[in-house]
Amino acid sequence: MVNRVQFLDGGGAMGAAIRDFDWSRTPLGPIGDWPAALRIAVGMMVSSRFPKCIVWGPYQITLHNDAFGVILGDKPAPLGRPLKEVWHEVWHEIGPLVDLAYGGEPVFIEDLGLSIDRRGSREDAWFTFCYSPIRDEEGRVCGIMDTVIETTEKVLAVRNAQLINAELSHRMKNTLAMISAVANQTFRHADTLESARERFNDRIAALGEAHAILIQQEWTTAPIRAVVEGALAPHRQGTGRFTISGPPVMLSSRQALSLALAVNELATNAVKHGALRSDQGTVALSWSVEGEDFRLRWSENGAISCPRPEHKGFGSQLVERILPADFAGRAELSFAPEGLRYELEGRLFRPEVDPA
Repeated sequence: MVNRVQFLDGGGAMGAAIRDFDWSRTPLGPIGDWPAALRIAVGMMVSSRFPKCIVWGPYQITLHNDAFGVILGDKPAPLGRPLKEVWHEVWHEIGPLVDLAYGGEPVFIEDLGLSIDRRGSREDAWFTFCYSPIRDEEGRVCGIMDTVIETTEKVLAVRNAQLINAELSHRMKNTLAMISAVANQTFRHADTLESARERFNDRIAALGEAHAILIQQEWTTAPIRAVVEGALAPHRQGTGRFTISGPPVMLSSRQALSLALAVNELATNAVKHGALRSDQGTVALSWSVEGEDFRLRWSENGAISCPRPEHKGFGSQLVERILPADFAGRAELSFAPEGLRYELEGRLFRPEVDPA
């Protein structure tokens, strides 16, 4: 008997399990009586570090090596059981492939998706595998060798990459359209080329800051405070000029970009024409949220004067039309003697319904 099981030497835990299993209770019969083709195939299988399973005889009894244990997960002990019982939940899909291999035709499948139960519940998994017929010394097919590797992580990674690339393409088109609009509006209403260049650079810098925040958040949402702080950073001279308050709020990507541009416009106007022209001038920016209802206020104090612009440029269109549209709401802009007042009322959007 010792000589009859030497083919299991070096077979790891499953080699020992196969040696100790009572095969006389299965259609394969005692291990000492196994045919040479089966013993050779099993010996090759248990010595492999690649996941392998042997299916043998008309009852399709299964044996597997250590590496195949990962594929099985927590399935009930499969050793010595028919393949149809072990993989009953997907038998309608793999059964015809097994029949092909038993008919003498090798089967190779790449990234086959299956809904399997190996941890107490169904899960989607993908496998690349080959069913190779095993023949005896007379050329008859007696079983098959299943060589398999799980490719679930690869398949999901490829799918995620495709989704990310599609999303990046979508975002890039939106960004280029926004830059085009900024450029057209900036240079159309500029008094000089130099002033247009300066305003355009400021606006693109604000847009770039918002993009940087969105990239950190994987392009889904952005925290409003980070968006506001980034837009105001170039305009902060000294301390105490800005008061910022409001609860934590996550903005959709479209709202984050338009808000960053709008805050930059309001701050630029405050520096050139409003409260921040004066050393004593201040700006209070606050926001509040009730459910999905959102309200934002910009209030300047201490302005020397607060002239109403002679014509409405891109900045006015942005705060009065574009930003309210991105928040599905309305905005009110007023020019009080002490400084500009701006109020936005709208809704917050979840990432899955972001209108971007």
